[in-house]
Amino acid sequence: MSDPGKAKRVTTHTLQEMKAEGIPIAMLTAYDFSLARLVDAAGVDVILVGDSASNVMAGHETTLPITLDQMIYHASSVVRGVQRALVVVDLPFGTYQGNTKGALNSAIRIMKESGAHAVKLEGGREVLGSIQRILSAGIPVMGHLGLTPQSIYKFGTYVVRAREQEEADRLRADAKLLEEAGCFALVLEKIPADLAREVAQSVDIPVIGIGAGGGVDGQVLVLHDMLGINHEFNPRFLRRYADLHGTITDAVGRYIEDVRSHEFPNTDEQY
Repeated sequence: MSDPGKAKRVTTHTLQEMKAEGIPIAMLTAYDFSLARLVDAAGVDVILVGDSASNVMAGHETTLPITLDQMIYHASSVVRGVQRALVVVDLPFGTYQGNTKGALNSAIRIMKESGAHAVKLEGGREVLGSIQRILSAGIPVMGHLGLTPQSIYKFGTYVVRAREQEEADRLRADAKLLEEAGCFALVLEKIPADLAREVAQSVDIPVIGIGAGGGVDGQVLVLHDMLGINHEFNPRFLRRYADLHGTITDAVGRYIEDVRSHEFPNTDEQY
């Protein structure tokens, strides 16, 4: 485990250097102070305060219900626990689509009120105006193409995107548009591995994949998924590095048993 107090802070420039040197970028989500502090101390490069908080923290079916105020709350909590990682915050649904002034105001609020380092938006050419306006204020922007969960009702499914030629061509073009606009990095979600590799090689900015194969410049997973806290979500791309669902359930069960049997607290655990 690295010591974040001695480690150099990760910046957008750091990620650019990592791509140039062929060093894969490790990115995870976090939504609260305690877990963000652990993830940061472990040495992750980027922490995404994802709108997936709508699912894993609030229990919603989709990412759409979470609000800007709620995202700022989660982001503020994460920033207080981080000393090294770059903190990127999702702009939630409805705060940037079709309204460039609203997009800028939303991004400014996130940066000022949470202390985060960058924002992330879903979409390509359809949100280009919002991206350009946010960038004009000096706020770093990470793009997101492929499966864009905020558009779930448009797609109607979470299946792999860009399998067909037309959609793949559009994704290639959008990746170039986002790079030319000034995005510092790009997330590609749930697209064919060959296409993701091609895009990563065609742009100079780092490309982070989730369900996009190993030919990109880094990977991102939802923390609660990779730690095995969530058991209901089982996509092919997910690797579970722990089974905290079982660990926590067992610990709570033993606590209940000890309370019922008067084993807790014992004489050493009272004043």
